[in-house]
This record gives sequence, structure tokens and C-alpha cells, in this order.
Amino acid sequence: MSQLTRRTVLLGGLGIAGAGALSACSGPAGPGAALTTPHAFAGPAPLKPTPGQRVVETRLTAQPVTLDLGGPTVETWAYGDTVPGPLIRANVGDLVRVRLDNQLPTGTTIHWHGIALRNVADGVPGLTQDPVASGSSYTYEFTAPDPGTHFYHPHVGVQLDRGLYAPLIIDDPREPGGYDAEWVIVLDDWVDGTGRTPDDVLKELTGSSPSNSDGMGGMDGMGGMDHGSMPMGPGQGETGMPGIPGMSMGAAPFGDAGDVSYPHFLINGRIPTAAETFRARPGQRIRLRIINAAADTIFTLALGGHRMTLTHSDGFAVQPRETEAFYIGMGERYDAIVTLKDGVFPLVALPFGKPGQARALLRTGAGSAPAATVTPSELGGDVLLGSDLVPAPASRLPDKAVDASTRLTLNGQMRPYVWGMNGAPYGKNTPLTVREGQRLRIEVTNMTMMAHPLHLHGHTFALADSGLRKDTVLLRPMESRAIEVEADNAGDWALHCHNIYHAEAGMMTALNYRS
Repeated sequence: MSQLTRRTVLLGGLGIAGAGALSACSGPAGPGAALTTPHAFAGPAPLKPTPGQRVVETRLTAQPVTLDLGGPTVETWAYGDTVPGPLIRANVGDLVRVRLDNQLPTGTTIHWHGIALRNVADGVPGLTQDPVASGSSYTYEFTAPDPGTHFYHPHVGVQLDRGLYAPLIIDDPREPGGYDAEWVIVLDDWVDGTGRTPDDVLKELTGSSPSNSDGMGGMDGMGGMDHGSMPMGPGQGETGMPGIPGMSMGAAPFGDAGDVSYPHFLINGRIPTAAETFRARPGQRIRLRIINAAADTIFTLALGGHRMTLTHSDGFAVQPRETEAFYIGMGERYDAIVTLKDGVFPLVALPFGKPGQARALLRTGAGSAPAATVTPSELGGDVLLGSDLVPAPASRLPDKAVDASTRLTLNGQMRPYVWGMNGAPYGKNTPLTVREGQRLRIEVTNMTMMAHPLHLHGHTFALADSGLRKDTVLLRPMESRAIEVEADNAGDWALHCHNIYHAEAGMMTALNYRS
């Protein structure tokens, strides 16, 4: 148990809800029965380029590798022999064709995170394809629809928490630019090959339960309050915490921020004592494309001695917002512009609620590098939450009345380690449904004491209160938020928490198109 976080250990023996608390709330089989029935996937039909369409072709090999993280040497899985894997870059409208050669000892897929692509290319086993078997190949093809900063990763088990991730950038040739250089910053939490694998971590989380858990959903006073020992059904306390009047979330906006302790946090595959160094000249304007590829960690990011101007959220333009620091949840991406000063400065990603940090260096002049443990003062001030940004006018969904609405609750508990949506884990919950052409409003309530990054495949959505376009939104503990989806991409699509351990333990459902 010393390998888990102290918070997890403390919550482990507090008489919290058993697995029955979730499973008892599952809906009727209905459409959800299809989730437990094997699909027959014939494989995608090849796409032919349209006249004048550029084709961007890449070949990826997923394989076991030995990597140097800047001191620690680890056995892991990666695309090729680097972490992050190869950058894939295309223009809006290009046909992207990627052949995956699977040399791993097990099946895998690739999900193109943030891309509203055709359903057969989305990479979700059991929903859009079968896993690509060990020793086999599979070709993904899609037309790049929207510009932005995205990334790709597997959607099998907890493979994301290895080295299987890489940036995917879609450019708009019409974009005016207005910056001198561009840096891609990929954040990660790292455990693989350090004496544990992600599969070991998942087993630790799910493999035991306390003897005093009666499975009846009871609470032992304040001790029973964990991530999800709240009422599970809609309308039962989703707007507040019964018995805890006046509880403030202001000091800790994400409550319990993660389940796993990590020995390393990385920027572009490097630990802080061997940080990657970016070089430029004073006065240059730099575009930062920042991706949180972590499995279980929210980061607070700041560049020492500088203020950044956020310009994009999940690929979509926002009204520029200047800040010293901002939060970035798992699966989120933000673009920022910074005008560089003269010297050597730390770019630090501080894991929320966990010890340690990730670091890179910016060098524009002479001087010694700050210590690997330095914490920029910018991290101690006001921190921007990305969902508070305002969309640029061109990023808004077209004006349209809501045609349909539904509700989604996020539920869960630590012991046993079971997470779910609408009161049941994936495979037992009933998918959300929509008809093509509808504007769907989803009323989402996080009924747990933990933050969850909610990610929708195949679409972007708008936050109903502001119109901000995203595909991944970080929901704070007990927060309710409405999102609106334009149902313009038919198929069966995953909707899940992007904490990979929560998703694997059941915090996932589907959004299915119905005629």
C-alpha cells in the first residue's frame, strides 16, 4: 500500500460504499446491452483522396523499448523509440493515413484525441473496432476537419500510462501567425518501468476492499465521505453536500486530485534534473502548444518571470486572456503566446495535490539554470481555470435551439475501486442517445469529491453558459455544468473520464446515434 498516495490509504478503511452502490443504480438493459455484446467489425473502407487533396502518410510501430528519461532508464512501450512519439502534422482538409504496426505483446489501438473524424477511425475497441492484435497492422484514415493542438494515444486498458502518446497538430494555412517560433510541450506523469507498470497500479487500486465495507452505501460520519459516497441517483443531492454546510472548495478547487503517486513527472519525456532546453532571443514571441498526456494528474503550469496569453482551448480560438499560471486537466490542450525576456527561466508544471514537478528550461541569454526544484512565484498567485475562458466569435457553435436534453452523473468510490456514469459502470449503464441533426444538451453533474476531465469522442461541445468550445472539460467536485453537442457525426461514440484509471474502472458510457 506504500505505493499508493497517502490520501488513498487514509480513505481505504473508512467504511465507504461497496460496489453495490453503483451497480444497483444501473438502468434497464435497453441499448446498454449492446455494450456487452461482441461487435463484428469488418474494418474501415479505404478512403480515396479527392482531386487536389494532400495525403499525409505516416507509419507507426508500437513496441517495447528501453528509454532514458534523463537519468532513470525504464522499460516501457512506445511509438518507435522516443517519448513523446513522432509528431504528426497536417493541414485542415488533408487526408491523414497512418499505418499502425503492433509489435506489443497484446492488442492495442490509436485514438485521435480531439479530432471529429469518421467513426471507424476512432480507435475504441468494442465500440468502433477490434483491438489490433499483436503482430498485426491496421491503417487509420481520416480527413482533418479543424485546426488545433491535439494528440494521439491508445484506448486499450491503461496503456496510455506507458509511453504510447504523441502530439498531433492540424494547421490552418490561413492563420496569420504573429509569432516567431512554436514549441510543443507535452506533460506526463510516469510510473512504468520503475518497479511497477500501469497494470500493477490498476491491480493495486482494484484488488482489495476493506473488511468493514458492507456494500450498502452507508456513511460513517465524515469518515465515509470519499470521492463518491454521495447519493447516486439524479435528483438526490447532486447540487450540494448534505450535512456539510458552507464547505468551501476555493482553497482546493479539485478536491482529491488523483489516485496514484508517481516517481517522475515529465516535460517532453525528460525529468526535471535533465530538462529539455528551449533556446530563443529576447523579445521573440513564442507560441506554446501545451498537451496534458498524463493518466492521473492535473497540472498547474507557469513560466518563471513571464505572463502568458492563452489563445486556444482544445484547438479552438478564445478571446485572448493573460495569466501567470493556469490549470490543465488530463486530455486538455491549451495554446499560449509569450514574449520572452532575457535570461534563463524555468517552465514548471506542478502536479496538483502531489509532490514533485515537471520542468523545462527557456534560455534567451547568459546565466545559470535555476535549480530543478525551483518553484516560480507565478505558481503562488491566481491560477486560471480554462473553463472560465470566453470563446472567440468564430469558435462558437451556430445559433440553434436545443432539440433534446439528457442527464449525466459521474459517480464513484475508492473501496472497492468502482467508477461509473449514471449510477453504473460501463457495460451496465445505458448509453445516451441522439438523432442526427439534433442539438443535444447534456446536464452533467459530478457527484464525487474528485475532479474529472470529461472527454467526448467524435465531436466538440460548447459549455452552455459561455459557448466555450472544448472536447475535454475539467469538472470540479460536486460541480454541475451543461454542455451542448451538435449531432453532426453519426456513429457510436465514447464519453468518459480522461483519468485513465477511472475510465478503466467504469467511468465511461456511449453517445449513440439512433434513427
